[in-house]
Amino acid sequence: MKTKLLLAILGFTLLSCQTKIEKEYVTEPCPEEEKIPMAQLKAELTEKGFQTFDYVDEKSGDTILMQQYFIAFLKKGPTRSQTKEEADSLQKLHLAHLGSMYEEGFADISGPFGDDGDIRGITIYNVPTQKMADSLANMDPMVKAGRLVIEIHPWWAAKGFPLR
Repeated sequence: MKTKLLLAILGFTLLSCQTKIEKEYVTEPCPEEEKIPMAQLKAELTEKGFQTFDYVDEKSGDTILMQQYFIAFLKKGPTRSQTKEEADSLQKLHLAHLGSMYEEGFADISGPFGDDGDIRGITIYNVPTQKMADSLANMDPMVKAGRLVIEIHPWWAAKGFPLR
């Protein structure tokens, strides 16, 4: 009787247990990016037609390389009477355009503003000239349709400093 009771308890225990699968993750450190010497980076940018200047940071003693970018303000355009279907289609084409600008290396960051003001968003173009930035920005289907207009300004930023 004790044996049957023990087997019943053991059987119940085994049947009521759930299999627990634990995963192991192997983590490896990210490979270090090769640092290009500042003089070489400046020479490469200058050769491609980019405007740059550098200065020595008094606090760190590091040489900071500044590069000119172009910031495009995407503003409400004069033609905003599209149907919902037309506007939705233009929005998809607009996002595809901005995605291709990023993928092709012409734009570093794009995004909308969080309010409903006249300035709808920005794109920062990483190209050598304002004429090139203007040309790329005006290829946007939203701009071609008149739903947005572009206002471009030169903008300087230090190379190698990430957004935080």
